Amino acid sequence: MRRALDAQGSPIRRESFMAKSKRVGYAVIGLGHISQRAILPGFRHAKRSSLAALVSGDAKKAKLLAAQFGASHTYTYDALDACLRDPEVEAVYIATPNSSHVEFAVRAAEAGRHVLCEKPLAITHGECQQIIDACRKNHVKLMVAYRKYFEPAALALKKLVDSGRLGRLRIIHSAFTVTLPSGDSWHLKKALAGGGSLCDVGIYCINLVRWLTGMEPTEATAHAWTNDPVRFREVEDNISFQLKFPGGLFLQASSSFTAAKASFVQIHGEKGWAALDPAYAYNEERRFFGKVGGKWFERNFKIVDEFSLELDHLAACIRADRDPLPDGNAGLRDAMIMEAIYEATKQGRAVAIRTHEKFNSQPA
Repeated sequence: MRRALDAQGSPIRRESFMAKSKRVGYAVIGLGHISQRAILPGFRHAKRSSLAALVSGDAKKAKLLAAQFGASHTYTYDALDACLRDPEVEAVYIATPNSSHVEFAVRAAEAGRHVLCEKPLAITHGECQQIIDACRKNHVKLMVAYRKYFEPAALALKKLVDSGRLGRLRIIHSAFTVTLPSGDSWHLKKALAGGGSLCDVGIYCINLVRWLTGMEPTEATAHAWTNDPVRFREVEDNISFQLKFPGGLFLQASSSFTAAKASFVQIHGEKGWAALDPAYAYNEERRFFGKVGGKWFERNFKIVDEFSLELDHLAACIRADRDPLPDGNAGLRDAMIMEAIYEATKQGRAVAIRTHEKFNSQPA
């Protein structure tokens, strides 16, 4: 059998080679809807990642899902420290209610485990900074689970924007609406969710536009409303917001907890326009279309497992010791923008956003 060689042509020690080629073992913390429908199935298609453990407040559910998806170990939240000492666990995927992200991320970092956290990274920018600081101090990677950075249709749109073929960007419209299931839900409790549809789905509009344009907004205006004030007494149901970017670009976006599931993004430039519809759902085919220089174009993209792609991206970054994208600062800036949007709904006026200020960079 041929031996693996390093860049200088020397044989690589077997243990070193195995360490770099071995899949990264994850513990998934939180076994709600998104974990069962998307995160856990994602490991079946992952090439660099494996499911090592499950953590839940329901021990019986954890064991059932472990048997279904092939996890080696299960733990309750009370036994999280034991999970974080498990040698098979190199990273955690945090998929718990938003308010608990900071606790689990900091504990994982302090245990030397890399962190992949569902959006929003935390419910305040201060908590986001705590997570970033903990990961930097303990020399672990930190990544926010924004799937669009890896999805082929979104990458095609990003490539078009970066090419300059649309010309100077003027207007962007985007929306993400879902129908929240009836009954009690942590999404309706401000202490757990931090906010309503903006935190859960509207945040996709914010992050995608920041990623596509490479620009930071400077000002926010917003309006929130509902036809069911009893159910939505703690968090917003519908919200529309406008973000002002440098150079005369404006984003107009909306999100909802009581509208039919739909999403889109449409970008208008001086030389053309382009749209992606649906833009944010993970289980639907996508249509990428528009008109550039007076010529119509259209491409269709099949469904891909976006969750396996993000799992493997962090795994590759861990093995290569490089920083993942989107990093902790992406989550921090999105939290600051959401805070400005919420303040704009309260004040009824434009609120300045200061994400352009220098923040501490996420750990190397």
